[in-house]
Amino acid sequence: MRGTDRAEQPEQTEQQDAQGKQAGQQGGRAGLRFTEHTVDTAPAGSRRAMEGVVQNFGFLPPLVAQQAESPELLNGFLRLSAMFESTTMEPVAREVVVMTVAARNACGFCVRMHAGKLEELGADAALIDALERQVPLAEGRLEAVREFTRAVMDGAGDVSAAQLEAFRAHGYSRRNALEVVLGIGTYTLSTFANRLVAHGAP
Repeated sequence: MRGTDRAEQPEQTEQQDAQGKQAGQQGGRAGLRFTEHTVDTAPAGSRRAMEGVVQNFGFLPPLVAQQAESPELLNGFLRLSAMFESTTMEPVAREVVVMTVAARNACGFCVRMHAGKLEELGADAALIDALERQVPLAEGRLEAVREFTRAVMDGAGDVSAAQLEAFRAHGYSRRNALEVVLGIGTYTLSTFANRLVAHGAP
């Protein structure tokens, strides 16, 4: 991981790195009872979604192949993700939400994938590094998104008036606050499913 300060969070950073390698390279195959499906072997309800993933990415990620066991989960996540992508928050702010959830839930695959997406959006390495290490961001508007996301997760949605106003003080709306909730829900689903298929016991 870029510029990792292992003195600050060595155990968490090493865990995320190991998870990312296992998820991305091996698909969490060892000791699991989840089948790594192809389009031909997957339940019928998952096949169109899998074909769409291949079309978008050029390959079928192993974690997606395993999650295809449940058409409801796979299709549900993809629909929610598309809805989150259509929200009024700017793209980098949306990725701040995703990276905050992914890093907190120790989903190394998600962190790596969305770090790459931030790079495509032109985000600098310092921003990506800070999100990976779960430390404050230099840019105040994006830090407001990160802090509000953390507050929503910490309080299971029950944020204080001061926390909501701190978010809104940086130009975000009440609509944006609810969009953050959508992002948290979407990527909590994703990170939990990824960790289940990558790290489940036989």
